[in-house]
Amino acid sequence: MAKKKVEKKEETKQDEATENGASETQVKEAAEAATEGKSTEDELAELKDKYVRLFAEFDNYKKRTNRERLDLIRNAGEDLISKLLPVLDDFDRAKKTADDPSNEETFSDGVKLVYNKLYQILEGRGLEAMDPDEMDFDPELHEAITKIPAPSEDLKGKIIDHIEKGYYLNDKIIRHARVVIGE
Repeated sequence: MAKKKVEKKEETKQDEATENGASETQVKEAAEAATEGKSTEDELAELKDKYVRLFAEFDNYKKRTNRERLDLIRNAGEDLISKLLPVLDDFDRAKKTADDPSNEETFSDGVKLVYNKLYQILEGRGLEAMDPDEMDFDPELHEAITKIPAPSEDLKGKIIDHIEKGYYLNDKIIRHARVVIGE
């Protein structure tokens, strides 16, 4: 709309110049001024477009860096937690052995408290054990250590035994479950 107003003003100036008996050079100068006005408007539109694109690109950059920063914060302790997983496994084995009624070893109350505290701290940081009762083998979640003959037909291709638990950290797999599957 502003472009039309400028064009009308410039045409009016040219018409006035012709009516007042202006020379051809004056008319040409008026025409050049009109085309210059158009080119400035085109240039202005181009600059506005560049500005909008640059602003959108910068906004996307801010969103991406914020998302990356949040992911970094959420998974900052991944390395430390990964190194603590073998300790947690040792605790689990000791607890399993102590809970066995045929074994004379016991799991003292103090050790149980330490085990529970360690497990609660890690869960608070987003650690979650994979469900050991999941019977179907999934290569996305499990690492097959070996295959053994299946005790029955319905256990073929299914998990027979868990060697090592798998863990998630904030819904990201940090260790695949090591399993034995039936063949």
